[in-house]
Amino acid sequence: MTGAQILVKELINQGVDTVFGYPGGQVLFIYDELYKNSDRIHHVLTAHEQGAAHAADGYARASGKTGVVIATSGPGATNLVTGIANAYLDSVPMVAITGNVSVSLLGKDSFQEVDIVGITLPVVKHSFLVKNVAELEETLKEAFLIASTGRKGPVLVDIPKNVQTDEYEYKGTPVSIKNNHPKPFNDFQAAIEAINNSKKPYIYCGGGVVASGAEAEVLELSRKIDSPIGLSIMGLTAIPNSYELNLGMCGMHGKYASSMAQSEADLIIAAGVRFSNRATGNISEYTKNCSVIHIDIDNAEISKNISSKISLCGDVKEILKALQKEVKPRKNDEWQKEINEYRKKDIPVPNDKFSPRNIINLINSYCDADTVIATDVGQHQMWTALFYKFEKPRTLLTSGGLGTMGYGMGAAIGGCIARNKKRTVLITSDGSFGMNLNELATAVSQGLPLLMIILNNGTLGMVRQWQTLFYGKRYSQTTLDRKTDFPLLAEAFGAKGFRANNLNELDSVLKNIFESGDPDKMNDGPCLIDCKIDIDEMVFPMIPAESSIKNIVLE
Repeated sequence: MTGAQILVKELINQGVDTVFGYPGGQVLFIYDELYKNSDRIHHVLTAHEQGAAHAADGYARASGKTGVVIATSGPGATNLVTGIANAYLDSVPMVAITGNVSVSLLGKDSFQEVDIVGITLPVVKHSFLVKNVAELEETLKEAFLIASTGRKGPVLVDIPKNVQTDEYEYKGTPVSIKNNHPKPFNDFQAAIEAINNSKKPYIYCGGGVVASGAEAEVLELSRKIDSPIGLSIMGLTAIPNSYELNLGMCGMHGKYASSMAQSEADLIIAAGVRFSNRATGNISEYTKNCSVIHIDIDNAEISKNISSKISLCGDVKEILKALQKEVKPRKNDEWQKEINEYRKKDIPVPNDKFSPRNIINLINSYCDADTVIATDVGQHQMWTALFYKFEKPRTLLTSGGLGTMGYGMGAAIGGCIARNKKRTVLITSDGSFGMNLNELATAVSQGLPLLMIILNNGTLGMVRQWQTLFYGKRYSQTTLDRKTDFPLLAEAFGAKGFRANNLNELDSVLKNIFESGDPDKMNDGPCLIDCKIDIDEMVFPMIPAESSIKNIVLE
């Protein structure tokens, strides 16, 4: 087979049925083979390579499978970089396949040649430049294995043009999976003792819980030791919102009860989290009153940001299952009373304002537990994390580590396709949506039942909030002053566009969209609703950067 045939054959062998990408000169042989195998692999043509990378990312998060994106050399490859970095910081399994000039032309400043391996080196789990077709099949197998095991992440495979045309035998042999993860039981007994002796335990869940499928194990441990659970934004769907001991998101914009309970706990059981600065604030204050048991599959994360008294390195699901079996059951009545007092500050005062909270609650009322919600980055992202009631894993697609404005549209497309084109909702803002609104063309061409809600405040809201609170209301370059008519723009792309200026109007539009036609889909493809909100709406609670819970701002 030619290298291009080997590539497509191996994609099929890996169970890949959907890829995202954009063709170009150095991947024409690959695209010719995709054409010949279009009955087995569905290719989604996006409007831009960055959108393709975000779509592969969203597909991976919503499905639990490895996302695949393909781009040509030069600008096609460099346009993937933000999407690859986003997947890297959120530990999303992705294989990015790029074409390149022939091996004989490498390093000669050939047309559309870049060293994409060198460019992406800091933001991939591993990368390959395949210079010989004899190495291609084995390289692809290894790439998928690396991306999807251990701490998941993106892998780049750069394939020069001559490798795509050279021939070699395709063997189709499976790669044996070797479990090289360290055994977690080095501190296991110490962890059991610490949990049994704690009076105020607090379980802190991150994206690693979702990645390992450890949701049930967290719930069992929580029930057995009567411990509240706090969540990072990446771990937000790990625990049903309706679970009585779920305190919600903690950190800079976390719920008061969740952040307060974390600060007052005597033991934090941290599962699959990396303690980023947005989650911890002032590190010297963060663990002042407690010990930390850090559970993570990546040994490099242990004590990287927070010194953990006890570390258990390995698969989160396996470790939690083992802990849950050994710890003593109990009730922590005094601790629960203390937490219930904190929770009172999270109860909102009802009103009928056209506020982000009321808008998101109304959207929530129309969605079922399986609905995938995507966001961009900014205030709307935090409002979604605070107010939307997630009940099932893998239903939130959001950029946690890199904080990528423009992520949401591509991710929503990928998530929608991963869920067999079931209704998907993108909650975004005018600032973020402007970054990648060209992917509206993709949503329309794919006929996706995608609902886009724009919380339109005419500003870069999160930056404006910081300027209001910490920069003397000097609004430098945050007021957008744009004349974009988003509903008309949607219509121009071939979608439906609506406007809502109050809750009644929004309710009417949502009813029209959700209750027309197939209950699992929306009527006639993508729909956009432009919701005008107050420019001075802010996200609270807020713990200022590098501060602690002592400095929390509630309003």
